Amino acid sequence: MNFVQPAPQLADPYRDDRVLQAWLARVLPEARRRAAESDFIALADYARRAYARQTTSTPSEPALTRWDVWGHRVDRIELTETWREGPAIASKYGLVADGHDRSLGEFARVQQFAKVYLYHAASAFYSCPLAMTDGVATALRSASNTALRERVLPHLLSRDPATFRISGQWMTENAGGSDVGGSETTARRGADGTWRLNGRKWFTSAINAEVALALARPEGNPAGTDGLALFCVETRNADGAWNGITLDRLKDKLGTRELPTAEIHLHDTRAELVGDTAHGVRAIAPVLQVTRLWNAFGSLSTMARCLALTRDYAHGRMAFGKPLVEQPLFADSLAGWEAEFEAAFHLAMEVALLLGRVESGTGDERDAALQRLLTPLAKLWICKLGVRIASETVEAFGGIGYLEDSGIPLLLRDAQVFPIWEGASNVQALDFLRALEKNGMEPLVDAVDGWLETADGTVSGHDAEIVHGAIRHADTWLRDHARDVGDLQAGALRLGMTCARGVAAALLARHAAWARLHQNDSASANALRRFCAHGLDSIIEAV
Repeated sequence: MNFVQPAPQLADPYRDDRVLQAWLARVLPEARRRAAESDFIALADYARRAYARQTTSTPSEPALTRWDVWGHRVDRIELTETWREGPAIASKYGLVADGHDRSLGEFARVQQFAKVYLYHAASAFYSCPLAMTDGVATALRSASNTALRERVLPHLLSRDPATFRISGQWMTENAGGSDVGGSETTARRGADGTWRLNGRKWFTSAINAEVALALARPEGNPAGTDGLALFCVETRNADGAWNGITLDRLKDKLGTRELPTAEIHLHDTRAELVGDTAHGVRAIAPVLQVTRLWNAFGSLSTMARCLALTRDYAHGRMAFGKPLVEQPLFADSLAGWEAEFEAAFHLAMEVALLLGRVESGTGDERDAALQRLLTPLAKLWICKLGVRIASETVEAFGGIGYLEDSGIPLLLRDAQVFPIWEGASNVQALDFLRALEKNGMEPLVDAVDGWLETADGTVSGHDAEIVHGAIRHADTWLRDHARDVGDLQAGALRLGMTCARGVAAALLARHAAWARLHQNDSASANALRRFCAHGLDSIIEAV
Protein backbone atom coordinates (compact mmCIF):
# COMPACT_ATOMS: atom_id res chain seq x y z
CA MET A 1 0.00 0.00 0.00
CA ASN A 2 1.33 3.45 -0.89
CA PHE A 3 2.10 5.69 2.08
CA VAL A 4 0.12 8.92 2.41
CA GLN A 5 1.29 11.50 4.94
CA PRO A 6 -1.56 12.79 7.14
CA ALA A 7 -2.09 16.55 7.16
CA PRO A 8 -1.11 18.46 10.32
CA GLN A 9 -3.87 19.12 12.82
CA LEU A 10 -4.25 22.53 14.44
CA ALA A 11 -4.01 22.35 18.23
CA ASP A 12 -6.43 24.41 20.31
CA PRO A 13 -5.11 27.99 19.98
CA TYR A 14 -6.18 28.86 23.51
CA ARG A 15 -6.12 25.76 25.69
CA ASP A 16 -2.89 24.37 24.20
CA ASP A 17 -0.93 27.62 24.11
CA ARG A 18 1.48 27.42 27.06
CA VAL A 19 2.88 30.91 26.45
CA LEU A 20 -0.51 32.63 26.40
CA GLN A 21 -1.88 30.63 29.31
CA ALA A 22 1.10 31.38 31.55
CA TRP A 23 1.13 35.08 30.71
CA LEU A 24 -2.57 35.45 31.47
CA ALA A 25 -2.14 33.54 34.73
CA ARG A 26 0.65 35.89 35.81
CA VAL A 27 -0.84 39.24 34.73
CA LEU A 28 -4.60 39.17 34.23
CA PRO A 29 -6.57 39.14 37.50
CA GLU A 30 -8.33 35.82 38.00
CA ALA A 31 -11.83 37.35 38.07
CA ARG A 32 -11.15 39.22 34.84
CA ARG A 33 -9.73 36.12 33.21
CA ARG A 34 -12.75 34.02 34.20
CA ALA A 35 -15.08 36.68 32.79
CA ALA A 36 -13.22 36.75 29.45
CA GLU A 37 -12.46 33.04 29.12
CA SER A 38 -15.66 32.11 27.31
CA ASP A 39 -14.70 34.61 24.59
CA PHE A 40 -11.16 33.23 24.44
CA ILE A 41 -12.50 29.70 24.02
CA ALA A 42 -15.06 30.74 21.42
CA LEU A 43 -12.45 32.56 19.33
CA ALA A 44 -10.13 29.56 19.51
CA ASP A 45 -12.96 27.29 18.41
CA TYR A 46 -13.72 29.64 15.52
CA ALA A 47 -10.05 29.58 14.52
CA ARG A 48 -10.10 25.79 14.30
CA ARG A 49 -13.29 25.79 12.24
CA ALA A 50 -11.89 28.43 9.91
CA TYR A 51 -8.70 26.42 9.48
CA ALA A 52 -10.70 23.30 8.62
CA ARG A 53 -12.70 25.29 6.06
CA GLN A 54 -9.53 26.75 4.57
CA THR A 55 -7.96 23.32 4.06
CA THR A 56 -11.07 21.79 2.47
CA SER A 57 -12.30 24.56 0.18
CA THR A 58 -11.09 26.49 -2.86
CA PRO A 59 -9.58 29.88 -1.98
CA SER A 60 -11.65 32.88 -2.99
CA GLU A 61 -11.00 36.60 -3.31
CA PRO A 62 -13.14 39.74 -3.34
CA ALA A 63 -14.57 40.73 -6.70
CA LEU A 64 -15.23 44.23 -8.03
CA THR A 65 -18.12 44.85 -10.43
CA ARG A 66 -17.85 48.38 -11.82
CA TRP A 67 -20.97 48.48 -13.99
CA ASP A 68 -24.34 46.80 -13.72
CA VAL A 69 -26.05 45.15 -16.67
CA TRP A 70 -27.87 48.40 -17.57
CA GLY A 71 -24.68 50.45 -17.73
CA HIS A 72 -24.87 52.17 -14.35
CA ARG A 73 -21.60 52.67 -12.45
CA VAL A 74 -22.05 50.68 -9.22
CA ASP A 75 -18.55 49.70 -7.98
CA ARG A 76 -19.98 46.75 -6.08
CA ILE A 77 -17.64 44.57 -4.03
CA GLU A 78 -18.38 40.94 -3.26
CA LEU A 79 -16.59 39.80 -0.12
CA THR A 80 -15.42 36.33 0.85
CA GLU A 81 -17.25 34.18 3.39
CA THR A 82 -14.78 34.90 6.18
CA TRP A 83 -15.14 38.62 5.58
CA ARG A 84 -18.91 38.39 5.62
CA GLU A 85 -18.60 36.74 9.04
CA GLY A 86 -16.22 39.41 10.28
CA PRO A 87 -18.61 42.07 11.62
CA ALA A 88 -20.53 39.57 13.76
CA ILE A 89 -17.33 38.08 15.20
CA ALA A 90 -15.74 41.48 15.85
CA SER A 91 -18.76 43.03 17.53
CA LYS A 92 -19.81 39.98 19.55
CA TYR A 93 -16.38 39.45 21.06
CA GLY A 94 -15.48 43.12 21.44
CA LEU A 95 -12.35 42.98 19.29
CA VAL A 96 -12.42 46.78 19.06
CA ALA A 97 -14.75 47.67 21.91
CA ASP A 98 -12.73 45.90 24.63
CA GLY A 99 -9.77 48.20 24.07
CA HIS A 100 -11.95 51.23 24.84
CA ASP A 101 -13.97 49.72 27.69
CA ARG A 102 -13.19 51.84 30.73
CA SER A 103 -14.69 49.23 33.06
CA LEU A 104 -11.72 46.98 32.23
CA GLY A 105 -9.28 49.59 33.56
CA GLU A 106 -5.60 49.03 32.84
CA PHE A 107 -6.33 45.54 31.49
CA ALA A 108 -8.56 46.70 28.62
CA ARG A 109 -5.81 46.46 26.04
CA VAL A 110 -4.36 43.12 27.16
CA GLN A 111 -7.80 41.52 27.14
CA GLN A 112 -8.42 42.98 23.68
CA PHE A 113 -5.09 41.89 22.25
CA ALA A 114 -5.34 38.40 23.69
CA LYS A 115 -8.51 38.11 21.60
CA VAL A 116 -6.80 39.64 18.55
CA TYR A 117 -3.98 37.11 18.94
CA LEU A 118 -6.51 34.26 18.91
CA TYR A 119 -8.52 35.67 16.00
CA HIS A 120 -6.07 37.11 13.50
CA ALA A 121 -4.77 33.92 11.87
CA ALA A 122 -8.36 32.84 11.24
CA SER A 123 -9.60 36.23 10.04
CA ALA A 124 -8.32 36.31 6.44
CA PHE A 125 -7.04 39.76 7.45
CA TYR A 126 -10.38 41.09 8.57
CA SER A 127 -8.12 42.15 11.42
CA CYS A 128 -6.86 44.92 9.11
CA PRO A 129 -10.03 47.05 9.18
CA LEU A 130 -10.41 46.23 12.87
CA ALA A 131 -6.93 47.66 13.49
CA MET A 132 -7.82 50.80 11.56
CA THR A 133 -11.19 51.05 13.30
CA ASP A 134 -9.46 50.83 16.68
CA GLY A 135 -6.95 53.49 15.68
CA VAL A 136 -9.62 55.80 14.28
CA ALA A 137 -11.70 55.39 17.44
CA THR A 138 -8.61 56.34 19.47
CA ALA A 139 -8.09 59.46 17.36
CA LEU A 140 -11.75 60.49 17.46
CA ARG A 141 -11.91 60.22 21.25
CA SER A 142 -9.90 63.44 21.46
CA ALA A 143 -11.27 65.11 18.31
CA SER A 144 -12.43 68.68 18.72
CA ASN A 145 -15.35 68.02 16.34
CA THR A 146 -17.77 66.92 19.04
CA ALA A 147 -20.70 66.27 16.70
CA LEU A 148 -18.59 64.00 14.52
CA ARG A 149 -17.27 62.12 17.52
CA GLU A 150 -20.70 61.56 19.02
CA ARG A 151 -22.16 60.39 15.71
CA VAL A 152 -19.38 58.04 14.51
CA LEU A 153 -17.61 56.71 17.60
CA PRO A 154 -20.52 54.62 18.99
CA HIS A 155 -20.67 52.68 15.71
CA LEU A 156 -16.94 51.91 15.76
CA LEU A 157 -17.20 50.60 19.33
CA SER A 158 -20.55 48.84 18.97
CA ARG A 159 -21.00 45.28 20.24
CA ASP A 160 -24.08 44.84 18.02
CA PRO A 161 -23.52 43.64 14.42
CA ALA A 162 -26.50 45.70 13.29
CA THR A 163 -24.83 48.98 14.29
CA PHE A 164 -21.13 48.07 14.11
CA ARG A 165 -19.08 49.93 11.50
CA ILE A 166 -15.49 49.62 10.35
CA SER A 167 -13.14 52.41 9.31
CA GLY A 168 -10.29 52.81 6.87
CA GLN A 169 -7.45 55.32 6.81
CA TRP A 170 -6.54 56.92 3.50
CA MET A 171 -3.05 58.36 3.51
CA THR A 172 -0.99 56.68 0.77
CA GLU A 173 -0.84 58.41 -2.62
CA ASN A 174 1.27 58.05 -5.75
CA ALA A 175 3.58 60.86 -4.68
CA GLY A 176 3.78 59.94 -1.01
CA GLY A 177 4.10 56.62 0.81
CA SER A 178 5.76 57.01 4.20
CA ASP A 179 6.50 60.61 3.16
CA VAL A 180 2.88 61.73 3.25
CA GLY A 181 3.96 65.35 2.83
CA GLY A 182 3.79 64.73 -0.91
CA SER A 183 0.04 64.10 -0.79
CA GLU A 184 -1.86 65.79 -3.61
CA THR A 185 -5.48 65.39 -2.47
CA THR A 186 -7.09 68.79 -2.02
CA ALA A 187 -9.88 70.01 0.25
CA ARG A 188 -12.20 72.87 -0.64
CA ARG A 189 -14.74 74.43 1.68
CA GLY A 190 -18.00 75.51 0.06
CA ALA A 191 -20.15 78.49 0.87
CA ASP A 192 -22.38 76.21 2.93
CA GLY A 193 -19.42 75.19 5.10
CA THR A 194 -19.18 71.67 3.65
CA TRP A 195 -15.74 70.33 2.82
CA ARG A 196 -15.17 68.46 -0.46
CA LEU A 197 -12.12 66.33 -1.26
CA ASN A 198 -10.61 65.74 -4.69
CA GLY A 199 -7.69 63.49 -5.52
CA ARG A 200 -6.42 59.95 -5.84
CA LYS A 201 -5.72 57.55 -2.98
CA TRP A 202 -3.37 54.76 -4.05
CA PHE A 203 -3.81 52.20 -1.22
CA THR A 204 -7.18 52.09 0.51
CA SER A 205 -7.44 48.81 2.36
CA ALA A 206 -10.87 47.55 3.40
CA ILE A 207 -12.56 49.77 0.85
CA ASN A 208 -15.85 48.28 2.06
CA ALA A 209 -15.49 50.33 5.27
CA GLU A 210 -18.32 52.70 6.12
CA VAL A 211 -15.95 55.39 7.43
CA ALA A 212 -12.40 56.53 6.67
CA LEU A 213 -9.93 59.12 7.90
CA ALA A 214 -8.21 60.88 5.01
CA LEU A 215 -5.40 63.38 4.72
CA ALA A 216 -5.97 66.28 2.32
CA ARG A 217 -4.56 69.77 1.78
CA PRO A 218 -7.03 72.63 2.23
CA GLU A 219 -6.81 75.19 -0.56
CA GLY A 220 -4.26 77.85 0.32
CA ASN A 221 -2.32 75.69 2.77
CA PRO A 222 1.46 75.39 2.29
CA ALA A 223 3.15 72.36 0.78
CA GLY A 224 4.59 69.68 3.04
CA THR A 225 3.34 67.71 6.00
CA ASP A 226 2.14 70.63 8.15
CA GLY A 227 -0.19 71.82 5.39
CA LEU A 228 -2.27 68.66 5.51
CA ALA A 229 -5.50 68.40 7.50
CA LEU A 230 -7.33 65.33 8.75
CA PHE A 231 -10.84 64.65 7.48
CA CYS A 232 -13.47 62.02 8.20
CA VAL A 233 -15.30 60.57 5.21
CA GLU A 234 -18.50 58.56 5.44
CA THR A 235 -18.10 56.48 2.33
CA ARG A 236 -21.78 56.12 1.39
CA ASN A 237 -24.61 58.59 0.95
CA ALA A 238 -27.96 58.10 2.65
CA ASP A 239 -29.25 56.23 -0.42
CA GLY A 240 -26.33 53.77 -0.30
CA ALA A 241 -24.48 55.24 -3.29
CA TRP A 242 -20.77 56.02 -3.04
CA ASN A 243 -19.98 59.47 -1.63
CA GLY A 244 -18.10 60.86 -4.65
CA ILE A 245 -15.83 57.80 -4.73
CA THR A 246 -14.97 55.70 -7.76
CA LEU A 247 -12.99 52.47 -7.53
CA ASP A 248 -10.36 52.17 -10.25
CA ARG A 249 -9.39 48.61 -9.39
CA LEU A 250 -8.63 46.20 -6.57
CA LYS A 251 -4.94 45.62 -5.89
CA ASP A 252 -3.42 42.32 -7.00
CA LYS A 253 -1.24 41.64 -3.94
CA LEU A 254 1.36 39.09 -2.90
CA GLY A 255 -0.69 38.20 0.17
CA THR A 256 -3.72 39.41 2.19
CA ARG A 257 -5.72 38.52 -0.89
CA GLU A 258 -9.12 38.34 0.82
CA LEU A 259 -8.64 41.93 1.98
CA PRO A 260 -10.18 44.29 -0.62
CA THR A 261 -7.55 46.99 -1.19
CA ALA A 262 -8.42 49.53 -3.86
CA GLU A 263 -7.12 52.45 -5.87
CA ILE A 264 -9.75 55.17 -5.76
CA HIS A 265 -10.53 58.66 -7.01
CA LEU A 266 -12.33 61.24 -4.90
CA HIS A 267 -14.65 63.60 -6.80
CA ASP A 268 -16.06 66.30 -4.54
CA THR A 269 -16.28 63.72 -1.79
CA ARG A 270 -18.13 65.14 1.20
CA ALA A 271 -15.96 65.16 4.35
CA GLU A 272 -15.81 66.63 7.83
CA LEU A 273 -12.80 68.24 9.43
CA VAL A 274 -11.66 66.23 12.46
CA GLY A 275 -9.67 69.00 14.10
CA ASP A 276 -7.64 71.95 12.82
CA THR A 277 -7.21 72.93 9.18
CA ALA A 278 -3.53 71.96 9.41
CA HIS A 279 -1.24 69.47 11.20
CA GLY A 280 -3.34 66.49 10.13
CA VAL A 281 -0.40 64.11 10.41
CA ARG A 282 -0.10 65.00 14.07
CA ALA A 283 -3.84 64.36 14.46
CA ILE A 284 -3.58 60.91 12.89
CA ALA A 285 -0.54 59.88 14.96
CA PRO A 286 -2.67 58.13 17.65
CA VAL A 287 -4.00 55.87 14.90
CA LEU A 288 -0.49 54.68 14.08
CA GLN A 289 0.40 53.95 17.70
CA VAL A 290 -2.55 51.56 17.90
CA THR A 291 -2.34 49.99 14.44
CA ARG A 292 1.38 49.28 14.83
CA LEU A 293 0.58 47.21 17.89
CA TRP A 294 -2.08 45.35 15.89
CA ASN A 295 0.68 44.59 13.38
CA ALA A 296 2.82 43.06 16.09
CA PHE A 297 -0.03 40.90 17.36
CA GLY A 298 -1.01 39.84 13.85
CA SER A 299 2.56 38.71 13.31
CA LEU A 300 2.52 36.86 16.64
CA SER A 301 -0.72 35.13 15.69
CA THR A 302 0.81 34.04 12.39
CA MET A 303 3.91 32.73 14.17
CA ALA A 304 1.79 30.81 16.65
CA ARG A 305 -0.10 29.20 13.74
CA CYS A 306 3.19 28.36 11.97
CA LEU A 307 4.72 26.79 15.06
CA ALA A 308 1.58 24.84 15.97
CA LEU A 309 1.37 23.27 12.51
CA THR A 310 5.12 22.61 12.35
CA ARG A 311 5.07 20.99 15.78
CA ASP A 312 2.20 18.68 14.89
CA TYR A 313 3.73 17.78 11.55
CA ALA A 314 7.10 17.03 13.14
CA HIS A 315 5.50 14.58 15.57
CA GLY A 316 3.77 12.72 12.75
CA ARG A 317 6.37 12.81 10.01
CA MET A 318 8.74 9.83 10.02
CA ALA A 319 12.26 10.44 8.69
CA PHE A 320 15.13 7.97 8.85
CA GLY A 321 13.33 5.66 11.23
CA LYS A 322 11.91 8.09 13.79
CA PRO A 323 9.63 11.14 14.03
CA LEU A 324 11.12 14.33 12.67
CA VAL A 325 10.80 15.97 16.07
CA GLU A 326 13.22 13.40 17.49
CA GLN A 327 15.92 14.29 14.98
CA PRO A 328 18.37 16.36 17.05
CA LEU A 329 19.03 19.09 14.47
CA PHE A 330 15.37 19.64 13.68
CA ALA A 331 14.39 19.58 17.35
CA ASP A 332 17.06 22.19 18.09
CA SER A 333 15.86 24.40 15.23
CA LEU A 334 12.23 24.18 16.35
CA ALA A 335 13.15 25.02 19.94
CA GLY A 336 15.05 28.07 18.68
CA TRP A 337 12.07 29.38 16.71
CA GLU A 338 9.83 28.84 19.71
CA ALA A 339 12.23 30.75 21.96
CA GLU A 340 12.26 33.73 19.58
CA PHE A 341 8.47 33.65 19.44
CA GLU A 342 8.11 33.51 23.22
CA ALA A 343 10.36 36.52 23.74
CA ALA A 344 8.42 38.44 21.08
CA PHE A 345 5.14 37.54 22.77
CA HIS A 346 6.27 39.07 26.06
CA LEU A 347 7.39 42.29 24.36
CA ALA A 348 4.06 42.75 22.56
CA MET A 349 2.01 42.01 25.67
CA GLU A 350 4.06 44.47 27.71
CA VAL A 351 3.32 47.21 25.19
CA ALA A 352 -0.39 46.35 25.34
CA LEU A 353 -0.32 46.52 29.14
CA LEU A 354 1.49 49.87 29.06
CA LEU A 355 -1.00 51.26 26.54
CA GLY A 356 -3.86 50.19 28.78
CA ARG A 357 -2.28 51.89 31.77
CA VAL A 358 -1.68 55.11 29.89
CA GLU A 359 -5.19 55.26 28.41
CA SER A 360 -6.92 54.35 31.68
CA GLY A 361 -5.00 56.96 33.66
CA THR A 362 -3.53 54.36 36.02
CA GLY A 363 -0.05 54.70 34.53
CA ASP A 364 2.58 57.34 35.23
CA GLU A 365 5.04 59.31 33.09
CA ARG A 366 7.43 56.36 33.09
CA ASP A 367 4.73 54.11 31.62
CA ALA A 368 3.93 56.68 28.94
CA ALA A 369 7.60 57.10 27.98
CA LEU A 370 8.17 53.36 27.92
CA GLN A 371 5.06 52.75 25.81
CA ARG A 372 6.19 55.38 23.32
CA LEU A 373 9.67 53.83 23.09
CA LEU A 374 8.57 50.21 22.87
CA THR A 375 5.79 50.54 20.29
CA PRO A 376 8.07 51.08 17.25
CA LEU A 377 10.48 48.45 18.62
CA ALA A 378 7.74 45.84 18.86
CA LYS A 379 6.52 46.62 15.36
CA LEU A 380 10.06 46.63 13.98
CA TRP A 381 11.41 43.37 15.37
CA ILE A 382 8.30 41.21 15.77
CA CYS A 383 7.08 41.81 12.22
CA LYS A 384 10.44 40.92 10.69
CA LEU A 385 10.65 37.85 12.93
CA GLY A 386 7.23 36.74 11.67
CA VAL A 387 8.49 36.63 8.08
CA ARG A 388 11.51 34.59 9.13
CA ILE A 389 9.48 32.02 11.07
CA ALA A 390 6.92 31.73 8.27
CA SER A 391 9.78 31.09 5.86
CA GLU A 392 11.24 28.45 8.19
CA THR A 393 7.80 26.83 8.30
CA VAL A 394 7.68 26.48 4.53
CA GLU A 395 11.12 24.85 4.63
CA ALA A 396 10.18 22.57 7.53
CA PHE A 397 7.33 21.10 5.47
CA GLY A 398 9.62 20.54 2.50
CA GLY A 399 7.98 20.19 -0.91
CA ILE A 400 4.47 20.12 0.58
CA GLY A 401 5.20 23.47 2.19
CA TYR A 402 5.79 24.94 -1.27
CA LEU A 403 2.39 23.83 -2.59
CA GLU A 404 -0.40 26.40 -2.44
CA ASP A 405 -3.12 23.92 -1.52
CA SER A 406 -1.25 22.92 1.64
CA GLY A 407 -2.05 26.38 3.03
CA ILE A 408 1.56 26.85 4.16
CA PRO A 409 2.65 29.39 1.47
CA LEU A 410 -0.29 31.58 2.51
CA LEU A 411 1.33 32.04 5.93
CA LEU A 412 4.53 33.36 4.37
CA ARG A 413 2.80 35.60 1.83
CA ASP A 414 0.57 37.11 4.48
CA ALA A 415 3.41 37.55 6.99
CA GLN A 416 5.32 39.70 4.52
CA VAL A 417 2.84 42.55 4.81
CA PHE A 418 3.59 43.21 8.48
CA PRO A 419 7.04 44.81 8.05
CA ILE A 420 5.52 47.10 5.40
CA TRP A 421 2.10 48.03 6.79
CA GLU A 422 2.03 51.23 8.88
CA GLY A 423 5.66 52.10 8.20
CA ALA A 424 8.44 49.82 7.00
CA SER A 425 11.31 48.75 9.24
CA ASN A 426 13.47 51.81 8.57
CA VAL A 427 10.52 54.08 9.36
CA GLN A 428 10.06 52.32 12.71
CA ALA A 429 13.77 52.63 13.49
CA LEU A 430 13.73 56.37 12.79
CA ASP A 431 10.54 56.74 14.86
CA PHE A 432 12.37 55.02 17.72
CA LEU A 433 15.14 57.63 17.37
CA ARG A 434 12.55 60.40 17.65
CA ALA A 435 11.16 58.78 20.79
CA LEU A 436 14.69 58.57 22.20
CA GLU A 437 15.25 62.24 21.44
CA LYS A 438 12.29 63.11 23.65
CA ASN A 439 12.55 60.45 26.36
CA GLY A 440 16.18 59.29 26.31
CA MET A 441 17.41 55.75 27.02
CA GLU A 442 16.85 56.01 30.76
CA PRO A 443 13.31 54.58 30.77
CA LEU A 444 14.52 51.50 28.85
CA VAL A 445 17.63 50.99 30.96
CA ASP A 446 15.69 51.40 34.22
CA ALA A 447 12.94 49.05 33.06
CA VAL A 448 15.38 46.33 32.01
CA ASP A 449 17.25 46.66 35.31
CA GLY A 450 13.98 46.30 37.21
CA TRP A 451 12.81 43.25 35.28
CA LEU A 452 16.17 41.53 35.71
CA GLU A 453 16.20 42.37 39.42
CA THR A 454 12.84 40.61 39.72
CA ALA A 455 14.41 37.54 38.11
CA ASP A 456 17.63 37.69 40.14
CA GLY A 457 18.65 34.31 41.53
CA THR A 458 16.07 32.46 39.46
CA VAL A 459 17.39 32.72 35.92
CA SER A 460 20.98 32.16 34.84
CA GLY A 461 23.39 34.91 35.79
CA HIS A 462 25.04 34.41 32.41
CA ASP A 463 21.76 35.12 30.62
CA ALA A 464 21.17 38.22 32.74
CA GLU A 465 24.65 39.47 31.90
CA ILE A 466 23.99 39.05 28.17
CA VAL A 467 20.80 41.10 28.49
CA HIS A 468 22.53 43.79 30.54
CA GLY A 469 25.38 43.89 28.05
CA ALA A 470 23.12 44.43 25.04
CA ILE A 471 21.20 47.32 26.60
CA ARG A 472 24.36 48.95 28.02
CA HIS A 473 26.05 48.66 24.64
CA ALA A 474 23.06 50.30 22.98
CA ASP A 475 23.14 53.12 25.55
CA THR A 476 26.88 53.64 25.05
CA TRP A 477 26.56 53.58 21.26
CA LEU A 478 23.81 56.19 21.43
CA ARG A 479 25.92 58.48 23.61
CA ASP A 480 28.96 58.08 21.35
CA HIS A 481 27.00 59.03 18.22
CA ALA A 482 24.60 61.58 19.71
CA ARG A 483 26.19 64.52 17.92
CA ASP A 484 26.20 63.00 14.44
CA VAL A 485 22.70 62.80 12.98
CA GLY A 486 23.94 60.87 9.95
CA ASP A 487 25.57 58.19 12.09
CA LEU A 488 22.48 57.94 14.29
CA GLN A 489 20.18 57.43 11.35
CA ALA A 490 22.54 55.00 9.62
CA GLY A 491 22.68 52.84 12.74
CA ALA A 492 19.05 53.24 13.78
CA LEU A 493 17.92 49.83 12.52
CA ARG A 494 20.72 48.01 14.34
CA LEU A 495 20.11 50.08 17.46
CA GLY A 496 16.40 49.29 17.34
CA MET A 497 16.96 45.56 16.88
CA THR A 498 19.40 45.45 19.80
CA CYS A 499 17.02 47.32 22.10
CA ALA A 500 14.00 45.26 21.03
CA ARG A 501 15.76 41.95 21.65
CA GLY A 502 17.31 43.15 24.88
CA VAL A 503 13.97 44.34 26.26
CA ALA A 504 12.24 41.13 25.13
CA ALA A 505 14.90 39.03 26.86
CA ALA A 506 14.51 40.97 30.11
CA LEU A 507 10.74 40.53 30.00
CA LEU A 508 11.15 36.82 29.32
CA ALA A 509 13.56 36.58 32.26
CA ARG A 510 11.00 38.18 34.57
CA HIS A 511 8.34 35.74 33.42
CA ALA A 512 10.69 32.74 33.60
CA ALA A 513 11.39 33.51 37.24
CA TRP A 514 7.66 33.69 38.01
CA ALA A 515 6.92 30.47 36.11
CA ARG A 516 9.56 28.55 38.05
CA LEU A 517 8.33 29.90 41.38
CA HIS A 518 4.57 29.65 40.84
CA GLN A 519 4.16 26.88 38.26
CA ASN A 520 7.32 24.85 38.76
CA ASP A 521 7.82 25.25 35.02
CA SER A 522 11.27 25.78 33.51
CA ALA A 523 10.11 25.99 29.88
CA SER A 524 10.40 29.80 29.79
CA ALA A 525 13.85 29.67 31.42
CA ASN A 526 14.95 27.22 28.73
CA ALA A 527 13.54 29.55 26.08
CA LEU A 528 15.47 32.45 27.61
CA ARG A 529 18.71 30.49 27.49
CA ARG A 530 18.21 29.71 23.82
CA PHE A 531 17.15 33.23 23.01
CA CYS A 532 20.22 34.74 24.65
CA ALA A 533 22.45 32.18 22.93
CA HIS A 534 21.23 33.52 19.58
CA GLY A 535 22.77 36.90 20.44
CA LEU A 536 21.02 40.13 21.29
CA ASP A 537 23.43 42.77 20.03
CA SER A 538 23.00 43.98 16.45
CA ILE A 539 25.15 47.11 16.85
CA ILE A 540 28.23 46.33 14.85
CA GLU A 541 30.18 49.33 13.67
CA ALA A 542 30.16 49.69 9.89
CA VAL A 543 33.57 49.07 8.37
